[in-house]
This record gives sequence, C-alpha cells and structure tokens, in this order.
Amino acid sequence: MTQPAAPRHDNLHLWYLGNPAVPRHVGTLRLVASGKGVSLQYDAQWIASGFPLSEDLPLSDATHMPRGRLTGDGERAVGAVDDARPDRWGQKVIRVIANPKRKSLMEYLYYAGDDRFGALSVSTSSDVYAPYAIGALPRLEQAEALSQVAAKIEASEELSDQEQKMIRAGGSIGGAKPKALINIDGHEWVIKFFNGEPVDSPLIEHATMTLAKKAGITVATTRMISLLTANAVAVKRFDRTDGGRIHSISAGTALRAAAVEAEPELSYPALAQLLRRAGVTKDDRNEKDARELFRRMVFNILIDNTDDHEKNHALLVTAPAANGKYELAPAYDVLPTGSAQGYQELACGADGHDSTLVNAMSQAGLFGLTPAEAAAEVVRVIDVVSSWRVHFESEGVSQHDVESLAQQIDGDELRAQREAFSPAGYATKGTRPRRKGPFSPG
Repeated sequence: MTQPAAPRHDNLHLWYLGNPAVPRHVGTLRLVASGKGVSLQYDAQWIASGFPLSEDLPLSDATHMPRGRLTGDGERAVGAVDDARPDRWGQKVIRVIANPKRKSLMEYLYYAGDDRFGALSVSTSSDVYAPYAIGALPRLEQAEALSQVAAKIEASEELSDQEQKMIRAGGSIGGAKPKALINIDGHEWVIKFFNGEPVDSPLIEHATMTLAKKAGITVATTRMISLLTANAVAVKRFDRTDGGRIHSISAGTALRAAAVEAEPELSYPALAQLLRRAGVTKDDRNEKDARELFRRMVFNILIDNTDDHEKNHALLVTAPAANGKYELAPAYDVLPTGSAQGYQELACGADGHDSTLVNAMSQAGLFGLTPAEAAAEVVRVIDVVSSWRVHFESEGVSQHDVESLAQQIDGDELRAQREAFSPAGYATKGTRPRRKGPFSPG
C-alpha cells in the first residue's frame, strides 16, 4: 500500500530522552544550506541546565550550523544531531512507510520515530514531546515475517497495511543493509538479515564478534536467529539501560567536533587521542579505552574487516550532566569484508589507511602505549586470529564459507604479517613518557 504524501517539515524540535518518562526539550532544528543541512538553536532552559551534545555545540544561544561545505550529495545535520538521522536502509524504509514528498534531512529526522540511536529524538512541538508514532516493536516470534518484509523493501515491492505497520515500528534504524529493531525478552535488539551475500554474513558476524571477545575486545552481545531459509544475527543495544537511554555519538561526529579544520582526517590515532583527552578518567578508563582501540584496529586489519568507517565506532556519554566524558562503546559491525583491498576506512598510522601491522605500530604512542606494550597487544591479537578457522567452525560456519574467507584472512598478505611480526624488534624502543606537572622543568 502506498502512503499519501506527507507534509513538509522546515522546523522541528530536538528532545533528550535520557529518562524517557521525563523528556527534555533541547532546542529548535531548522533546515539550512538550501536543504542540505540542519542547524540547532538551544532552548534557554537547556542552556541553563543541560549539557553540550558534542564539543562543537557549546551551550550558547547562537544558531549552531553544520560544519564544512555542503555540496553535491553531501548532507549533514549539526554535531551530534547528525547521528540521530537514519542511514541508507532507514531512509529507504521511511520512503515506503511515510512517503515524504520532499526527501530532506528534516523528513528523515522526523520519520525515524522515537527509537533511534542514542538518547536524542525529534518532535513537532517544543512544549510536548510528540514524535512520529511508530507503534510497539516486533517480537522475536515475528522475526521470520519481518525478514520477508525487509526483503520486499529491498526489492522495491509494495507492502500490505500489516507489513507497513510491522516495519514502521522497527525498520528505520541506521545502516546500509536490511535490519530492524526487535523485542527479545523485554530488551531491544537490532536484527540483521541475510541480504544475498556469497557467504552467510549473519553467522560470520556472530563468529567474528565472539572471536574478537577472545582478543580482549569489548563487543556488543550477539545471538543467532534461525529463519526458514537463512540465518539472522541479533545484536543487543548498548545505548539502552533498564528504563533509560545513553547519549551516544559516532566516532566521526566526535572527531569532527573536536577538530579545528572542517574536514579532518578520521583515524584510529586521532580517536585514541580524543579518548585520552576527553574520556572518563575514573579508574584510568580513558587510557584503557585507548589501549583497547589499538587492539580493535589490529584485529580489524588481521581479520580483513576493512569496513571500519567512522560510523562503525561509537562513544557513550553515560553521565552527561556530571562530566560529559566519553567512553568507548562496545565493538559492533565487525566481520571480514572479503575485499582484500589492503586499506582500512579509518587511517591507522604514518602510512595512512594501509592495512599493515607496521602502519599500526607507527603511532602507538598516540594510544598511550610504548613500542613494547603495543607489540605485546599485537601478539595477543595474532594468537587469537590465528585460531579463527577453528573458532568459526565451532560456531557453525560452513566449510565453504571458511574456505572463501581464508582467501583473504589466510592469504599471502595477512598471513605473512601474522607470521613475520616480531615483538623483539620493539622491546627496547623507548619507554612510556612521563607526564609533566605544571611546575616541572622543561
């Protein structure tokens, strides 16, 4: 069924749902830059008692504009607001369920509904939180029907009223591939469907995430969902608590907000520096997060996960009113891409995006690691990745898929790096620099 065209939205209102029972008005959103950007002006009460949503959105009554030139196909909402809008899949669902006459950022922000990434949401009113109504989330027993609806959307087939109702409630979550929100035992999960890939990607994602956990990486909880003709993988949301929501931003948003230039290079070392500077310092959480980020970078290189772009890393602000400090969110969307392209989406070191351990080691100091400490982390990850075949097979990955993945993971380039890496060469290359106090001699 095709929906009638929806009204245009030039102005909307941003709300904060840290406690969904007591939503707070943040400010006004306006369409700017000939429809390619969305600005934010904080409400006076939010300025008095709220918190900056990101480092480029200080608490002032100025109109905050999206940074950089918005030309061509480039569109961006300001600061942390950009993470509240859906990506390709979510936009495709919105075009089906809401049929917005104008496909602008404001339409996509509004029709994403109440249950998006993080703790921000959008309403038509500044006085009452009135989001786009989406209904209750589908339940686990509806996963099969939900997968069929997602396949119909991907194939641009028309949906029935009941199918539209089902996908409206859980279908506009971000990302590029078919997925939906689903309720499992009272908790929110993202269910990701098979999309015609040459291998069983949902099962491989689950196997990769559980392998990463063995390497000392904090990962989002995953579970397999067996459907009639394919597997799906469910990922438990890390931006939700019992009855609450956690303010969350992508690595790209955080890095752009912290940079002087409008379009900084997005890299693992830059993200590590951000965590060390603006991360939670209690129990050295910021230093531990930077060390784990190094581990994730090495794991992604060796497992051939080259889809490690800035939206596949996130930061959590668990106590925004108290300190606004960042914590590294659990890893997600981690699986081999099978591309063997030889470069990562996020830059890794002095050699830019090159997928090499030499490049990963080149700026280990920016992660707060001495060369010897960084080398020990590399060895730890190598030991785990070297057992990937056994682990994947134990998780039920077929022999066909294992052999397909082995062409890259055990190919000449990546396997040679695992076998040739020697920590001995880094054993005496300097020690951790001591932090100077304000009155220390130069």
